[in-house]
Amino acid sequence: MSDQDMSKTVAVTRDGPVTHIQLERVDKLNAFSADLVEDLHDALIAAQSNDSRLVVFSAAGKGFSGGFDLAGLESMSDGDLLLRFVRLEELLQAVYHAPFATLALVHGPCYGAAADLVVGCHRRVAAPGTQFRMPGLKFDVVLGTKRLTNIVGADRARALLRRSTAFDEHEARDAGFIHDIAAQQAWPDIIARAREDALLLSPTAQRALFTRTAMDTRAEDMVALVRSVSTGSIKARIESYLAELKPARKT
Repeated sequence: MSDQDMSKTVAVTRDGPVTHIQLERVDKLNAFSADLVEDLHDALIAAQSNDSRLVVFSAAGKGFSGGFDLAGLESMSDGDLLLRFVRLEELLQAVYHAPFATLALVHGPCYGAAADLVVGCHRRVAAPGTQFRMPGLKFDVVLGTKRLTNIVGADRARALLRRSTAFDEHEARDAGFIHDIAAQQAWPDIIARAREDALLLSPTAQRALFTRTAMDTRAEDMVALVRSVSTGSIKARIESYLAELKPARKT
């Protein structure tokens, strides 16, 4: 591997036509802070500019990600939170509409925004013991709903989004949320096969394939997100959601 770049939140490594993006906020369970989201934006822009054919997402530590980082919530305004959700939606759109192949390799907890990022990838693989959870609608935030519906269908999407509990890798595979279950030891072989597949077509043909097969609802999705976040106080809704979680965490 070559061309390694390490920021405070992600490690980006170039290996020929493959760019590896690894979440590196290990002490925070790779929670999606504003900085991490911006670093992911930068990594995707760099991958497109260097003609990567495959981008692989993974994470260091005990899990993929705890989701949207709510640390410091007390000092944030509703406007601050709106901007963060908008930048997050722009990131998820960039992943879903990427002109190169994308592969998500997931282990441990994968919650909220992180699960939305995984949904946006072309190929999705989870290790045994992975747990997914998508709580956004619990505080009335509409994020990634249409993309999830495009992947798993309306009935499955409704079932996954309205539940309060996590679902494991087996349920995720049955729903079409992921494609395969594979131990982390098998991931190098999975990456190698994904690399071969990504090189089957010319860059132009690959870009056309992904453009024509990804339903483009970006404008609609952004409007729905902004409306959901800006109706009333998003900060108050998140605080109420967190307060409801506290009794459950004690039991």
